[in-house]
Amino acid sequence: MKTISCMNIDENLLYSSGGESKYYKKGELVYREADHALYYFQIKAGKVKLNNYDSEGKEFIQNIFGAKQSFGDSLLFLDKFYPTNAVCLIPSEIIRIPKDKFLKLIKAYPDLSLEMNACLSQRLYFKSIMLQNMASLNPVARITGLLDYLKSYHDDSCGSCFEVEFTRQQMANLVGLRVETVIRVLKKMEKAGSITFKNRKIVY
Repeated sequence: MKTISCMNIDENLLYSSGGESKYYKKGELVYREADHALYYFQIKAGKVKLNNYDSEGKEFIQNIFGAKQSFGDSLLFLDKFYPTNAVCLIPSEIIRIPKDKFLKLIKAYPDLSLEMNACLSQRLYFKSIMLQNMASLNPVARITGLLDYLKSYHDDSCGSCFEVEFTRQQMANLVGLRVETVIRVLKKMEKAGSITFKNRKIVY
C-alpha cells in the first residue's frame, strides 16, 4: 500500500490563498525544534530533512522530503511546538502559507481536508509498523522496516524499483545503528536478493 505522499496542493491555489515562495540555502533551517507551527510548507524544489539530537548530540533523522511533498502538516491542528528541526539538504524553494489562511483553505475545499486526513492516518499506520521493527534487536528487521516505511511514500507500482535517497549514515541515524552495521546488513540483504544497488544507490 502506498502512503499518500504528504499533501501536494495545486501551487496556484496556494498562492491565491496567501501562499508565498521562500528560498533557502543548503543547511538553512526552515524551522527549529520548539518553534510554534505557524505555516503549511510544501516543497516546490529541493530536499528537506526533519531531525533532532539527543543529549549527547547524536543526530536522529525522522524523514527526508522532496519536491511536491509537504511537512509539518499535523502540527497545524495542535497548539504544540515542533518536535524536530527542518533543514534544507540542498538549495530549496518552499511554498509556505500562514496557518490561519491554510485552515480557511481546507475548509473552503473539503476534498483537501479528506485527503489530509487520509494522509495523516496512513502516516501513523506506517510509523507504527516502523516502530515495531525498530524495537527489534535484529538489524535486518530494523533496516527492512525503514525501507518499507520510506517506500510507502512513493509509487510502488513498478515493484522492486524504489531508489533510496538516503546515505548509509542517514539510514544509521534513522534506525539507531552504527553506520558500519548498516553497511554489513545491506551487503547481507543484497546477497539474499531483497535489495540491489544502482550507481551506489539502494534499490528496494
